[in-house]
Amino acid sequence: EGDRLIGIASSGIHSNGYSLVRKVFNDLDREFNGRPIYETLLEPTKIYVKPVLSILDKFTVKGMAHITGGGFIENVPRMFNGGELTAEINKDSYPLPAIFEDMINKGVNRDHMYNTFNMGIGFVLCVDEKDVDAVIKELIELGEKAYEIGVVTAGGEGVCLK
Repeated sequence: EGDRLIGIASSGIHSNGYSLVRKVFNDLDREFNGRPIYETLLEPTKIYVKPVLSILDKFTVKGMAHITGGGFIENVPRMFNGGELTAEINKDSYPLPAIFEDMINKGVNRDHMYNTFNMGIGFVLCVDEKDVDAVIKELIELGEKAYEIGVVTAGGEGVCLK
């Protein structure tokens, strides 16, 4: 309890939620951030193994979650191994990628999206509060974008989005 959650930025939508994406985006040639939107939608999925192995080599990591299908809601609680813990995620702790903002502007419920998409965070690490700054610094030195995105508290809520 009191451990911190560090999110590593995703490279985009990755491979999840494409049934919803097809319903939301019907003009795939439209320009989005200076290129056709289909290029943004097809951005390759980032692989986290090298930076995560480096962190595991240098720090005590208490839990990890790859944010895939099921978004934050289904994936983050898996790191608790059935424990009575809650991941409190601060939605404003990192920049939401423009593609997700565009989906929200097209009418997709923002909170629902946290149960489908990675919402800009592809991997979450749970570390001791004293290691947060050093882990983030290391991830940045490894070329990643990383943010303190939340805290672990007692009680079995799973995920609480704030």
